[in-house]
Amino acid sequence: MEVRAYRETDISGMRAIWNEVVEEGRAFPQTGCLSDEEATIFFASQSYCGVAEEQGIIKGLYILHPNNIGRVGHIANASYAVEKRYQGQGVGRALVQDSLSQLPRFGFHIMQFNAVVASNHGALHLYESLGFQRLGTIHGGFLMPDGSYEDIIPMVYYVESSASY
Repeated sequence: MEVRAYRETDISGMRAIWNEVVEEGRAFPQTGCLSDEEATIFFASQSYCGVAEEQGIIKGLYILHPNNIGRVGHIANASYAVEKRYQGQGVGRALVQDSLSQLPRFGFHIMQFNAVVASNHGALHLYESLGFQRLGTIHGGFLMPDGSYEDIIPMVYYVESSASY
């Protein structure tokens, strides 16, 4: 499996995986799926998009962008999506590791996740195994598909050379 920068020819596969996560409603803040045109614009607007590909099949993707602007523009944010049938095979780990390797390239010193859903145990375990720290809990921070609210856990990762922050 190779993790690489996305190409325009990947957008259809990326869109399908992204929309699968949005439709499930348990991880991303978005509530609407991307059309072909919206996907093209959305992925192009990121600082970087990576895809995990094996034998011409896109198994997962990530988007990387600033978490905010100006004086906190050195803090990155990312979202990851792995097609259901490839989950548990190391695709997510490869995507997160690749995104972390891209941080210095774009001048990012910190990666912050604003809203990891508390029941997303696989993601929490993965992030912590790669050096992310929990920042606390925001009770009732995520609207679930059934109308209930679930806790979210903000997380942070410091690039080694900026660990003194």
